[in-house]
Amino acid sequence: MLASLSTSVSGTRERGINKAMQSYDDVEGLIWFDGQMVPWRETKVHVLTHGLHYASAVFEGVRSYNGKIFKLEEHTKRLFHSAKTLGFELPFSEADINTASYEVLEANNIADGYLRPVAWRGSEMMGVSAQACSIHTAIAAWEWPSYFTPDARLKGIRLQWSKWKRPSPDTIPAKTKAAGLYMICTLSKHEAEAAGFDDALMLDWRGRLAEATGANIFLVMDGSLHTPTADCFLDGITRRTVIDIAKARNIDTVERIIMPEELSEADEIFVTGTAAEVTPVRQIGDDLHFEVGPVSKQLIDDYTDIINSQ
Repeated sequence: MLASLSTSVSGTRERGINKAMQSYDDVEGLIWFDGQMVPWRETKVHVLTHGLHYASAVFEGVRSYNGKIFKLEEHTKRLFHSAKTLGFELPFSEADINTASYEVLEANNIADGYLRPVAWRGSEMMGVSAQACSIHTAIAAWEWPSYFTPDARLKGIRLQWSKWKRPSPDTIPAKTKAAGLYMICTLSKHEAEAAGFDDALMLDWRGRLAEATGANIFLVMDGSLHTPTADCFLDGITRRTVIDIAKARNIDTVERIIMPEELSEADEIFVTGTAAEVTPVRQIGDDLHFEVGPVSKQLIDDYTDIINSQ
């Protein structure tokens, strides 16, 4: 059942359709919910939950390969950091969350999958103020293929420019994976898919290159790797992994301010993320076109080796 869910959702996602053959709330399986394994369909929250109305929720996206969860400790640490930044403490330890993540995989018989830890404020208070709200935590897992199809990854994806910009870090908690930060990402991706693109590319509030809706971006220029400084968007765990891989390959890697007009000077471009892994870009907007080059292919191979050998 979990496998059929992943197939139907990914199939509709590739076509930009917002409707799945089977809903995520109607699945055979178990979810770790506030410390207990609960049947998937019974993990309900109230309509007046604070996390729904005021986005007081944080989450992670984590992948497992061959039964091993990639960078689990780093993801869990970021989950706790995000919660603390939003002003609440999880009622479990990091070790509890790590253990529960493996328990969820085992309970659902998943080896290669996607995990979604999430924490949110409950329904005890309804208003901006939420000090008395209980904190809930859940971990779901399901079999899930690559974010982009194998064919798309082989030939590269197409990005459209977003009209939305990443806000200044003094207006949002930019270093967190908080639910509210993804509203403009959803808007951007929907618009891109409606126009026939795979994803959207965002600038920051200063007009500098930032990121895609759920992935960081890299440019290959004269054999060197360049990526925007992560000062107003998430410094992705996969982003850091790819930087480490590149340095191990003696590829000169530069984190710096990148202006959008520099994209035309790039030889290759790719995006990175837990879901996207390492995915080349073949087009940005209507005018910029790129080849899937040797650096991108090498980093894809190296990243694949790492996730399969852990």
